[in-house]
Amino acid sequence: MDLRLHSSLTQVLPIEDISQVGYARRTAQRVAEELGFDATDCGRVALVVTEVASNILKHASNGELHLRVLPGAVAGLEVIAIDRGQGFDVHDCMTDGFSTRGTQGIGLGSMLRQAQVFDVHSDARGSVVLTRFYPRTAAVKDLRLGITQHSLHDDPACGDAWALAIKGQQVSILMIDGLGHGPEAESAAKAGATAFNREPFADPTVLLDEIHHDMRGTRGGAVALARFDSARDGLSFIGIGNIGATLISEDKNRGLASHPGIVGLQYRKIPAVDYAHCTGQLLIMYSDGLQSRWNLRDYPGLMFRHPAVIAAVLHRDYCRGRDDVTVLVIALETLDD
Repeated sequence: MDLRLHSSLTQVLPIEDISQVGYARRTAQRVAEELGFDATDCGRVALVVTEVASNILKHASNGELHLRVLPGAVAGLEVIAIDRGQGFDVHDCMTDGFSTRGTQGIGLGSMLRQAQVFDVHSDARGSVVLTRFYPRTAAVKDLRLGITQHSLHDDPACGDAWALAIKGQQVSILMIDGLGHGPEAESAAKAGATAFNREPFADPTVLLDEIHHDMRGTRGGAVALARFDSARDGLSFIGIGNIGATLISEDKNRGLASHPGIVGLQYRKIPAVDYAHCTGQLLIMYSDGLQSRWNLRDYPGLMFRHPAVIAAVLHRDYCRGRDDVTVLVIALETLDD
């Protein structure tokens, strides 16, 4: 599998009154049409979006839908419903026709059949329901990657940037947090992303130096690079500044240390650190728009959910609300060649 992914802001649709349900349905359907979905596939999207948005109003009074285009050989659409309600019994709601408040009652089980990818987490803090749609005729292998990216106050300029490249058995990941926020922070982050995208599989120390060179003359920023090689079951990490990164397995967490400095201005050159036996673990990277005091073990079962669900929960509960914020969660798995 060879793939290149780049930054894009998450589209947020507030769900606070009944009129916004129709708007959400039309918006998601329009995105699906732009991706080339036919009438039947657009209908699947519309049905599920209507149901999950209605459920937010009826069970939590308000919440959000997050929309992302999923690039690749076949483009897809991701829809995540997020609320802070009292949660629900996932087992009961998987039954077709189950409805407690008079919605269509198509049930989570039916949503699972409408969407190619489906997952859900619900507890006393709220619920997150993930659906991913592709044209039904396409054979698509889901990439177990979750990303949520938001600019401060919905500014069209975002000072965070991320990029991901897959080549054979290797995954290379970049995250940048340009100093501050707004257009100048965005320019700094974009300059670094351009350097990464020229040769994402270069030696991480050399690549960081190239990023530093391209970010000169900008505000600079924090930068983290992660390289996972499933063939050798290892991950290399190098970070400058306040990008957080953690490896999570069933029995332990490993924080990945970043060092002081500002890429583009001044930092002390350091080697990448290697971490062994990473296959099957989660890698979570995040800009400092997210608080660092979270612990997935406070959410029973969450670490076994889809990475997109994990990213959405962390953003919902730990966003500082005073800076751009990006959360990237990836399951480190053996890749198909």
